[in-house]
Amino acid sequence: MQALFAAFNAVNVRHNLRMSRGDDLYIWQDGDWPAWQFDLAALAQPLAEVSRAQGLLMGRLADVGMALRDQASLTALTADVIKTSEIEGEQLDVASVRSSIARRLGVDIGALAPVDRHVEGVVEMVLDATARCHAPVTRERLFGWHAALFPTGHSGLTRIQVGGWRDDANGPMQVVSGPLGRQRVHFEAPPADRLAVETDRFLAWANSASNEPPLIKAGLAHLWFVTLHPFDDGNGRIARAVGDLFLARAEGRPQRFYSLSAQIQRERKAYYDLLEHTQKQSLDVTEWLAWFLATLHRAVDQAQHTLDAVLLKTRCWHRWTAPGSAPLNERQVKLLNRLLDGFEGKLTSSKWAAIAKCSPDTALRDLTDLLARGVLRKSGAGGRSTHYELDDAST
Repeated sequence: MQALFAAFNAVNVRHNLRMSRGDDLYIWQDGDWPAWQFDLAALAQPLAEVSRAQGLLMGRLADVGMALRDQASLTALTADVIKTSEIEGEQLDVASVRSSIARRLGVDIGALAPVDRHVEGVVEMVLDATARCHAPVTRERLFGWHAALFPTGHSGLTRIQVGGWRDDANGPMQVVSGPLGRQRVHFEAPPADRLAVETDRFLAWANSASNEPPLIKAGLAHLWFVTLHPFDDGNGRIARAVGDLFLARAEGRPQRFYSLSAQIQRERKAYYDLLEHTQKQSLDVTEWLAWFLATLHRAVDQAQHTLDAVLLKTRCWHRWTAPGSAPLNERQVKLLNRLLDGFEGKLTSSKWAAIAKCSPDTALRDLTDLLARGVLRKSGAGGRSTHYELDDAST
């Protein structure tokens, strides 16, 4: 149900629709709200398993140098920024995001790509959430994140309230799907006149010691914020940033080596389905927390594969730039990095020329040089079907 949470996706759609749910209540309408309930015994094993996975990843990272840890963190943060926007149906330029993060972290990645202010805004929010995870979560801080996400004061062509809670001037905050006139309401958020009280209560909980295990608190923070849906737009991205902040607190370190947003993007249908289901159930959110922990576990496992790729990339560049070897030109460096990062499709001489912005003759010289060095090998039957890939011996 990809339309679900079109603002946990895209722009939040507000219509003067009446809820057609009979006497059913959303969780925020429960008389005991927000007294979250969960079965800690049922969550004990998932908690132990994800903690073990985190420990294995950190143990492996402890055995590599700081430069490799920085590269692994850069990869994870880039995925986080790209995927938290992709969940909302927004595509950001990977090179721009990577350049923005690398510059802020002081990681050398060679030439930097141009960066626009929208990319900078998402990067600012993600980095602030994790690098300053121990700083209090305040109204002003959340307003700053929101303003960074919408630097023009618009979401698409629509002017929105930026750096402030929504006012519901155009009707209640509802997440809907379907054609005009036959929309289905998936969720309706608390009315705007309750937001001052509701957000103060959330922030007091966020900044105080509580009895929940830290990873459980991260899952609750994500769910609680997205339930309040306090902004005109950007609620999903900010909810995931809030969750990441609590994950960083739980681990006791601001440096990120995995991306929960990337894993949520891989499982977005289950994410949307479970959010809708949870909003229409009781305050017992054990099912949501079990899914959150399992998804976190898969995100940490995925980071192991990312670390493998970082280590492979480092080994390759050590080999290709060994003392005494002729330097590679800028075009070769660019295209080899593309291959190491996972080039989509087959690399041909014409694609090389297009990506490197050079003539076909120059592309062929570049490729011939890399073949002679043993960096690349030819594949295909020859002629136009010839393409190039990394030689196994060079990796």
